[in-house]
Amino acid sequence: MKILYTNFHPNNGGGHATYISNLARSFQGEHQITVATPATSRLYAQAQRIPGVRVWNASFSTRIKPMLIEVLALHALLREERFDLVHVNGSADHRQLMLARLGLRDRPRIVWTKHNTMPVGSVGNRVRAWAGTDGAIGVCDYVSRLLMDSGYGARLVQTVRLGVDTDWFRPQSAGARAQARRELLGELPDDVCVLGSVGGTDRAKGWLTLVQALARVPLAQRRRFRVLVAGDPPRGTLRQEVEALGMSAYVVFPGLVDDPRRVLAASDVGFVLSFREAGSYAACESLSMGLPTLVSNAGGLPELVRDSVDGWIVPAGDVDLLHRWLLARLAAPVDVAMADAARDRALALFSLPVLARQTMDFYQRVCARA
Repeated sequence: MKILYTNFHPNNGGGHATYISNLARSFQGEHQITVATPATSRLYAQAQRIPGVRVWNASFSTRIKPMLIEVLALHALLREERFDLVHVNGSADHRQLMLARLGLRDRPRIVWTKHNTMPVGSVGNRVRAWAGTDGAIGVCDYVSRLLMDSGYGARLVQTVRLGVDTDWFRPQSAGARAQARRELLGELPDDVCVLGSVGGTDRAKGWLTLVQALARVPLAQRRRFRVLVAGDPPRGTLRQEVEALGMSAYVVFPGLVDDPRRVLAASDVGFVLSFREAGSYAACESLSMGLPTLVSNAGGLPELVRDSVDGWIVPAGDVDLLHRWLLARLAAPVDVAMADAARDRALALFSLPVLARQTMDFYQRVCARA
């Protein structure tokens, strides 16, 4: 199959870049893969390092004049390359590919992955569903239900969860874990439980809720916890709020990290307590590292974890319940069985082979139906 992947992000690209890179790596060699994305993007650099993958510098403007120029260039690319399928990942590239394939004798099928939980009832979405979509992927069942209840419901819709490299994100040795803890947190007593997240420091990620809950734990018991939150240094008043709670000694911000495994290796429990979330690489990576993972009930997060089996599910923003959860951990620390269950969950649900198999099966269904 000849596949074109597109992404409109000109810079980091976040989860989109990881998602497309994972698919390109999975399919390179067996299929002809091209990635169209701005040359300034992280995805462009990543895709260039994948053997056999072609990379095309493409911009996806929203202003009319540059957009028309870009659509004409895409039209020429589609006409020349005759792709079987184009996999788009945002509204800007989706719109341009819809326009670019107009008038083509051999029209590629278009698959769109929805990565967020935003509504899909706008006029633009209805037009793209009708004229520019042959199949839509939701990264969780919550998102797929949004798609089914919209104009996209007339197309093929399927859930395919985010995939992580479970060989790379794997449980660490006791020595590696001890070293990571020392480097990030200093010397800690053995009975300290480290709660770690690589999901980012934005307020919407919900980590401050956990800090507020920990502030309610009596001081003598509070010393048995540390909260480790990787991502951009907290902006605005967030750090001031941590200080006002008297929690600066218990919360560590290592900043942006090149290798998230280091943060997770230092942790006993992973957490993603977002107020809104579709799929979550942070939660998937945590489980893959063998960490029982605490998640909120927002969006697709509760689909990743089996409550009290390989993690815990709590209502988003519920400080009282998190406080009770912390007290319960003092009485019943995390056991090995939960860690093993977390790893098994990752292998079964969102390893890269699972992502690749389910995605290719969907491509073939879309092409056969169209």
